[in-house]
Amino acid sequence: MDFESFQTKIAEYQAHGKKLFTSSSFQSHSLVLLHMLSRIDRSIPVYFINTGYHFPETIRFRDQVTEQFGLNTIDLKSEVPKIMQRDREGNLLFTSDPDHCCYINKTQPMDNVLRSHDVWINGVRADQSAVRAAMKVEQPAPNGTIRFHPMLDWNAKMIWQYQKEYNLPRHPLEEKGYVSIGCEPCTRRLDPNMQEREARWYGLKKVECGLHTDLVTK
Repeated sequence: MDFESFQTKIAEYQAHGKKLFTSSSFQSHSLVLLHMLSRIDRSIPVYFINTGYHFPETIRFRDQVTEQFGLNTIDLKSEVPKIMQRDREGNLLFTSDPDHCCYINKTQPMDNVLRSHDVWINGVRADQSAVRAAMKVEQPAPNGTIRFHPMLDWNAKMIWQYQKEYNLPRHPLEEKGYVSIGCEPCTRRLDPNMQEREARWYGLKKVECGLHTDLVTK
């Protein structure tokens, strides 16, 4: 979807009184969507899921981009304190049950946001994983909401071209070999023989945190 079509769709939702929001991990490729939104309506909330496990560089980059783009960024945190995010042996859940850790820190908080909004503007791309390739531009989400995926037909080359055209900033960890950047304990540098998403939850049969699987109406 090009910028003009994206702008038209946002206006259509707003004309029907829909309450919109987006979410972002503030990785470099995420900034294209944020930049386009900043050109359309900077009042639309941008939820950053602050798990408490992010790289310090990500937090600083979030603040930099928020100021540069004039975004309405809101931190979203789990209601479950870290002291309670442990298994029976007392280990933090990301070490023994990363699925449950993601649920508590990402999926559950976002589900609460869906309850108070109508449309989730989401930057997933079909070229990122098989799960995302099966998605549609618009599809139902829990609580009677809509997931809107304006970037679904974009690819890495299109992202790069937009970044270059608008001179968008780059996440500082990229120059250190990180491409797909999430929580620090579950992110590693990308090896030459790895696909982008394989740098997350390395060694596990896991490529999604649940935001794009659990929060889709089947």
